Amino acid sequence: MSRIKDLQKQVFKVLADIDEPMKAMAHLHGVSLAAVMIARQRGQDPELAAMAGLLHDLWAYRSGSYDDHARLGADYARKVLGKMEITTADETEIICDAIWHHDDKASIDSPFAEVLKDADVIDHCLTDPTKEIKEKERSRYEKLCREFALQGSGDKYEEEEK
Repeated sequence: MSRIKDLQKQVFKVLADIDEPMKAMAHLHGVSLAAVMIARQRGQDPELAAMAGLLHDLWAYRSGSYDDHARLGADYARKVLGKMEITTADETEIICDAIWHHDDKASIDSPFAEVLKDADVIDHCLTDPTKEIKEKERSRYEKLCREFALQGSGDKYEEEEK
């Protein structure tokens, strides 16, 4: 079995006992898919990107709190990956570093961390196109629309500017 499938099974187990597990899994899976696409575009490791996407908010869902969730989530991801023994120490560090930084959308971090941040933004902005894009994500989303040649980088914003 692939490492990603093994990790998906573990994530399902963690989410089984929370409220709204399908909503949580949809977000983690959506970020994972977006991370693979972005990683391939930018020459980063798509398999590690998929894993980072699956793990990035797992702590928040498990604990029920987004307080310091990026840093606590990185620590939790390190434990999950260590227990599963599916990544090397270097791979674990790459994944956990990206999770550690994923909530700080204003900063620029490692190219791999940027993949996870942008994947999170893509999922937030495209899951429900009727919702307004958060101010802290607008700039990233517009850059992603240009990078991937997406039409209408935010019709609401284009209308507001007219």
